[in-house]
Amino acid sequence: MRRILWLTAGLLQAQVDIAGINTWRQTHEREILREYIPLLEIPNRAPDLANIRRNAGYVLAMLTRRGVASQLLEIDGVPPVVYGEIPTPGAKRTLIFYAHYDGQPVDPKEWTSPPWKAVLRNPQGQEVSADTAQLDPEMRVYARSASDDKAPIMALMASLDAMKSLGIAHKANIKFFFEGEEEAGSLHLEQFVQKYKHLLAGDVWLICDGPVHQNRAPSLYFGVRGVTTLDVTVYGPKRELHSGHYGNWAPNPAMMLSRLLATMTDGEGKVLVAGFYDDTTPMTAAERKALLAVPGVDEALKEELGLVNTDGNNARLVERLMLPSLNIRGLESAGTGANARNVVPAKAVASLDLRLVKGNDHRRQAEKVKAHIRQQGYYVIAQDPTDEERRKYSKIAKVTSREGYNAVRTSMDLPIAREVIQTLKRTYPDLVLVPGLGGSVPLWVFEKELRTPLIGVPIVNHDNNQHSANENLRLANLWQGIVTLTTLLAMP
Repeated sequence: MRRILWLTAGLLQAQVDIAGINTWRQTHEREILREYIPLLEIPNRAPDLANIRRNAGYVLAMLTRRGVASQLLEIDGVPPVVYGEIPTPGAKRTLIFYAHYDGQPVDPKEWTSPPWKAVLRNPQGQEVSADTAQLDPEMRVYARSASDDKAPIMALMASLDAMKSLGIAHKANIKFFFEGEEEAGSLHLEQFVQKYKHLLAGDVWLICDGPVHQNRAPSLYFGVRGVTTLDVTVYGPKRELHSGHYGNWAPNPAMMLSRLLATMTDGEGKVLVAGFYDDTTPMTAAERKALLAVPGVDEALKEELGLVNTDGNNARLVERLMLPSLNIRGLESAGTGANARNVVPAKAVASLDLRLVKGNDHRRQAEKVKAHIRQQGYYVIAQDPTDEERRKYSKIAKVTSREGYNAVRTSMDLPIAREVIQTLKRTYPDLVLVPGLGGSVPLWVFEKELRTPLIGVPIVNHDNNQHSANENLRLANLWQGIVTLTTLLAMP
């Protein structure tokens, strides 16, 4: 009973003035956009160290302007982490907010407007001025990383402004950890955590990445899938050959690769690679219950995406996300369309991503795929074949992989998880609780090194085109995100 009374008292203390936050936001919308747009216009690919450091400097300045004790956490030659902290006298808890400021590659030819020029469009798709247009919540800002993942950084900054203006006090210690290499695989995240572990103690990591549920209701997620990637190259002749002179004689690597890939699934989403599902950790009773309560959106998504059927015999999307997957994320061989030539290609390349769930190991999962390729009669190597290998083996596959990371799932029954849920449910009675996000975030490092619970707090729209052309952020999601993050920043 004491525990229940204490928890209830804590939640009452955590309640914030939602109407006041929205009123403050309405009077500061243009200021928010004026600070946000220049951040979006700094190219943010992790390998581009000059620009990535410009991003880090901009984010550091955002924190500093708000009186947050801030610094860049450095490892030589890699994008820095932007770190900040707000100590609160007498606090009994530390909340750590995570986001990343780097972004995915872009092909400007695929974009309606330049990816590094932030453009505001009305619901009809017309470009409007952020300085003079009447701001409709259904307007969207278009730019790379507008949603993934600079939006929560801006929302957190606006939340700090709202709290100061409205006199909303922090009751917990607050820390910020903004990564600059997430979209490049977080290759140095473990080194950062090990080097700066003394700064990163806390009671919960709140992961501000990923989209809200497809019904647009505010959401929390309690796990993320891991990921690893493989590139598979199949070889034909040493050079491209005229298809009239050599077609039907010289082996065609595009045909060979297509057949190889077709052996990996049953065509309905089930992966046929031996042992692919064997290591999967079963869901808990609480997770199964939460999964059943997630609102159904599949029929609406089919309509939105132009689909008649979906994989898994039309199983619900949320159920499919709790399983490991094998995805062909790209194919390349010779040319197509205007670039097509009448040739037998010299090689064909497929890029795969393997999504992992709790229990899967990223290295072991990649080895299972390599073993499957061998079972199809391929000689598997890690580099281009030598002439001797070409003469010896009729089917050669070069398989290269990039270091991945494993999945993480936080128990929804933990006291801190229940408190975060109840805190947001006071603001959002329709809060959607998702046991696992479909996307991947390198949270395994925090679990392994810090042993701290991790809870996802997404704010951006589900239809944001993240990782694709014309990435965008719906203003209504940014405004709602400010309320969500202010509520959590005020938690005791």
